[in-house]
Amino acid sequence: MPKIVIAGNWKMYKTQSEAKAFFSEFPAQLKATASQAAIADQQILICVPYTNLGILQTVVPSLGQANLSIGAQNVHWSENGAFTGEISAPMLVELGIKHVIIGHSERRQFFGETDETVNKRLKAAQAHGLTPILCVGESKQQRDANETEAWIFAQLAADLVDVDQNNLIIAYEPIWAIGTGDTCASSEANRVIGLIRSKLTNRDVTIQYGGSVKPDNIDEIMAQPEIDGVLVGGASLDPAGFARIVNYR
Repeated sequence: MPKIVIAGNWKMYKTQSEAKAFFSEFPAQLKATASQAAIADQQILICVPYTNLGILQTVVPSLGQANLSIGAQNVHWSENGAFTGEISAPMLVELGIKHVIIGHSERRQFFGETDETVNKRLKAAQAHGLTPILCVGESKQQRDANETEAWIFAQLAADLVDVDQNNLIIAYEPIWAIGTGDTCASSEANRVIGLIRSKLTNRDVTIQYGGSVKPDNIDEIMAQPEIDGVLVGGASLDPAGFARIVNYR
């Protein structure tokens, strides 16, 4: 069975002091929002800016939350080199990081990420024992043109060449729903995620939904049978809101 992974993506938010303030409040919020029916074998992951990785790796272990860990938001395909502004897998591994987001739509849209570079990053991450979260998804224009399936299938075909599907998480993030408040209908997200799973050699890959996930829609999203978790943007910045998302009903 796929593992449930509830992940936050802080993007370019929170200084070190703000990050520490978040984690000073988050454990109490997890207790306050917990329901009687505990969610078994669930992983909580928060992917933070590079400047927060080191400090949070000293803070989080002291919280007593064994299923909570810190991840990164990108990784380069080379171990070192003249790549200004990038970070390598060995650098993340040295910090004890185990997860990294790769191919987020914002990286593809604003920083020239291609399926070729996504594939190289995926293989580099796995070569160093990191578990990548591969992001795929369609634009509003592609959805309106009924190209959703063809676009995502093409992304998967290119991105997953020689990638180990036994060490992988996939996030379906319809670009038109990211940060817009326009959430993809839960049934439609479930349908697309089912189609993604049909293209995998390992049907037990955790497949998340991402796109305007909030405390008030998490229960409906997680009730869908194909959805194994969420990748949360803005709502992960608030300890109370993200705790409620973690403790979905």
